[in-house]
Amino acid sequence: MLLRLPESVSEAQECVAEGAVPVGGATLVWAGWQRDGFPERAMSLRNLPEANVVERGRLGAAVVLNRIDERVPEVLRQAAAQVGTGAVRRTATVGGNIVGSTLRCLLPAALVLDARATVLERDRVFETDLAEVLAKQHLLLSLHWSEPLVSGYRKLDGEAGGPPPLVVAAAVHAGEEGPARVRVAVRDGYDVLAAGVPRGDGAGPTLDSLRETAVGTLHGTGWEVVRRHVTELLERPAA
Repeated sequence: MLLRLPESVSEAQECVAEGAVPVGGATLVWAGWQRDGFPERAMSLRNLPEANVVERGRLGAAVVLNRIDERVPEVLRQAAAQVGTGAVRRTATVGGNIVGSTLRCLLPAALVLDARATVLERDRVFETDLAEVLAKQHLLLSLHWSEPLVSGYRKLDGEAGGPPPLVVAAAVHAGEEGPARVRVAVRDGYDVLAAGVPRGDGAGPTLDSLRETAVGTLHGTGWEVVRRHVTELLERPAA
């Protein structure tokens, strides 16, 4: 297997045109390659500056999870900190987790930030939403978002060998012309539900609005976790 390490967008596009398979930390694909055979060409973005940025409002796809720090919102920082073991977080990347993983632990956090994606194709670089990234398996370069007023993440304990544990992410965003908005995303098994509602006058009205969305269709246990998480978040002062 030939591993390419492009150092510019144009070099990365050449790799895509040659059919190189994108890899992050290879934490999710290595076992499959050992079983099914290695590709002729692979590509890592770890030397591409645009994919390695960590700054306020932007995070590169090649950033390994243990590099995610106070420069990003709390919800995304907490999500990264609870992925796997320390050894995994030193190798796994943002792009690999969101696009290459069935668990997508960072996806709920990215959704409540209303994050947009910058992606790369062989002939262009463009911006799109996360739904398109996942549906078309785009090569992710980076995520960017508007800073929330406050955010938080909760992951329940899981059983070894059992289904993925329930994850709840939430963020409060300033309204441009009207009231602030509350965005909530839940990973229930392998499914992710997300919704945004205006912030009501207290937790009760906000939760009532959420009940009318896809998040409100959760089973009783899941909804109770959402209720507690959103209530606690709305009681916190804005950062």
